[in-house]
Amino acid sequence: MPATPDQLFEKLDTLGISYQTHHHDPVFTVEDAKAVSRDLAGGHSKNLFLKDKGGDLFLLVALEDTKVNLKALKKQLGAKNISFGKAEILEEVLGVTPGSVTPFALINDTEHRVKVLLDSLMMEEEFLNFHPLINDKTTQISVEGLKNFIAATGHEAETLTLDSGE
Repeated sequence: MPATPDQLFEKLDTLGISYQTHHHDPVFTVEDAKAVSRDLAGGHSKNLFLKDKGGDLFLLVALEDTKVNLKALKKQLGAKNISFGKAEILEEVLGVTPGSVTPFALINDTEHRVKVLLDSLMMEEEFLNFHPLINDKTTQISVEGLKNFIAATGHEAETLTLDSGE
């Protein structure tokens, strides 16, 4: 059974990670998210669940306005034909639905199937904002808090500079 937002908040509390959560109407895209009230400072994200032809799974976390060129990313990672992962795999591995993808979902990937990719520009922010496993809330944490959370889930994050391929 996937973790609930309350279980996520308990985990953050246990880890001593400060956070603040804002409630809003459900959002499913970056454009939807830009339309809701943004009371939380810091970088807002896009989170892409990706799969390559070899079956490797990736969670790419970047600032919302970052252009992501999958062909360039494929070359950068040395991966085979990267595409968006299917909703069924997303739900099975990360325990969230499309529109709720977030690095907080790593709490559900107990088998460590997902490789975490963090955009270097995003990591320059003081605070970052992500859905807490559901898309009607946004939770703000510090960059250090994100790193600590990812490590506490047993994942290693790779920070990379995305190549737009232009």
